[in-house]
Amino acid sequence: MTETLHIIGGGMAGSEAAWQAANAGVRVVIHEMRPTVETFAHRTGSLAEMVCSNSFRSDDDKQNAVGLLHWEMRAAGGLIMEMADRHRLPAGGALAVDRDPFAEAVTERLRAHPLVEIVEEEVTALPRDGHWIVATGPLTGSGLAEAIAAEAGQESLAFFDAIAPIVHADTIDMETAWRQSRYDKGETEDERTAYINCPMTKDQYEAFIDALLAADKTEFKPGETAGYFDGCLPIEVMAERGRETLRFGPMKPVGLTNPHAPKEKPYAVVQLRRDNALGTLYNIVGFQTKMKYGAQKSVFAMIPGLQEAAFARLGGIHRNTFINSPTLLDADMRLRSKPHIRFAGQITGVEGYVESAAMGLLAGRMAAAEIEGGQLPPVPETTAMGALVTHITGGADAKTFQPMNVNFGLFPPVDARGGRKGRQVRYKMYTDRAKADWADWLGHRAAAE
Repeated sequence: MTETLHIIGGGMAGSEAAWQAANAGVRVVIHEMRPTVETFAHRTGSLAEMVCSNSFRSDDDKQNAVGLLHWEMRAAGGLIMEMADRHRLPAGGALAVDRDPFAEAVTERLRAHPLVEIVEEEVTALPRDGHWIVATGPLTGSGLAEAIAAEAGQESLAFFDAIAPIVHADTIDMETAWRQSRYDKGETEDERTAYINCPMTKDQYEAFIDALLAADKTEFKPGETAGYFDGCLPIEVMAERGRETLRFGPMKPVGLTNPHAPKEKPYAVVQLRRDNALGTLYNIVGFQTKMKYGAQKSVFAMIPGLQEAAFARLGGIHRNTFINSPTLLDADMRLRSKPHIRFAGQITGVEGYVESAAMGLLAGRMAAAEIEGGQLPPVPETTAMGALVTHITGGADAKTFQPMNVNFGLFPPVDARGGRKGRQVRYKMYTDRAKADWADWLGHRAAAE
């Protein structure tokens, strides 16, 4: 009888790893501590619960690295992408997901799989034998985190993650705000009107920045340092870097026309993106925050259109741990000191839902092949999957290793020059090469089976 693969953690990475391994014929047990042990950010006991944002970012597989990663996961029969597509929401060119039905669907599919068992328990130590994948994500339980740190011979690296607030749609003043995707992007009317926009004048923006900088904020405990992932900076940290930073970031006023005052160009715009299929909830895009709850309510009430807004969830900040993967993991994502244990997901130092699920996909396939007595060929580093796994298992400098989203800077270069047009040609070359190499790799794997 085939040996069992044990997976610690039922988030994006753990769920995808379980799906891939089970579909390869391997029995899988998912050990998930929720809902028995709660976390700061999670609200349910569902697998693959989304907590920070409801967006998988760009779905453009010809000009964007994360869109290419979407394509590769779909080609590999990924559960996370299948459920994301099934529960997608209008979001212009982005892939936004109705978060609760999405997580419930992932959970239902895994519970229904004859080779998958889900055990609600907390694992607090590294297992001594067997086949294991640690996919505990950014909120790894303290007991297991301490065990990982002890095994690594050093303290786990850490940074801080912030989450954005969610607003009840019927409390937004639509006589001030309007619906429009930036540059009217989208193929349908729903997609072209997927965002709600709140305009600001220069005086309103300056007053907002002043209030943001002066607001009460969460303080760190003694000994903690505020290391943030640049892709998920709290808005007040961005404001501290310069008063115009937000205007060139999440509050940029470009590609939008206010129908209430079409001749007046807003100085800044706050965007909200639909958070559920009913359209009753919207999250404030890019507004991760470490402000205390009372301060959030008063500061966000300064945004035109949100004066009377009611919040389904306020923002917050939490500790996010990850290992120094280039030092600790081999090319097959195994812990060098305990090769029966693989790591996958955000704990490896990839950042983002899709990247986490992608590393789960690879870990699940690698573990299944090993259990069946084989080994997968190396994943081509010319693919999005290969670029990520190469980065975390040796491509990155261990001394400066920090969480990373997938991007074309991780890929072996292609030769294309000529300004902006050259970039578009180069990105297309990256994606064409990646798709061919990924299809070839999947074909080799199928032939081996």
